[in-house]
Amino acid sequence: MLYKVKAKINKLKMKDFYTALTDGSIADQDPDGADIVNAMQKAVKTEPDTLEWYETCHCDTPLEHERDTVYDKYLYDIETTLVYEIKNDIIGASFWDCLETWHFDDTYTF
Repeated sequence: MLYKVKAKINKLKMKDFYTALTDGSIADQDPDGADIVNAMQKAVKTEPDTLEWYETCHCDTPLEHERDTVYDKYLYDIETTLVYEIKNDIIGASFWDCLETWHFDDTYTF
C-alpha cells in the first residue's frame, strides 16, 4: 500500500541519521533498508522540523517494521495517510540536502 507520511525530526539525531543512511547500515537491512534510504532521499522538509514523503509498505500496521528498526530512532509524531497515487503536492526543501548540510557543517546548531 502507498502512504503519504508526515513526521517531526529529532534535530539532535540528524547527524547520526545521515551517517546511518550513508554508511550502509540502513541500506543493508532486510527487507526494507534500501526503501528507507530511497524514501529519505525523496523526503521534503516542509517546515523547520517536519518531513513529508511517500512510501510503500506492506505491513498490517503502516510502516511498522520501518518504524521499529529506523524511523522511531530519529523521527517522532509519525502520521501515515493511505493514498492511491503519488502527487506533486509536497513543497519544501530536499531533506537529503538538509542532512548533508547538517552533517558536514560543524558550526550548524539547532
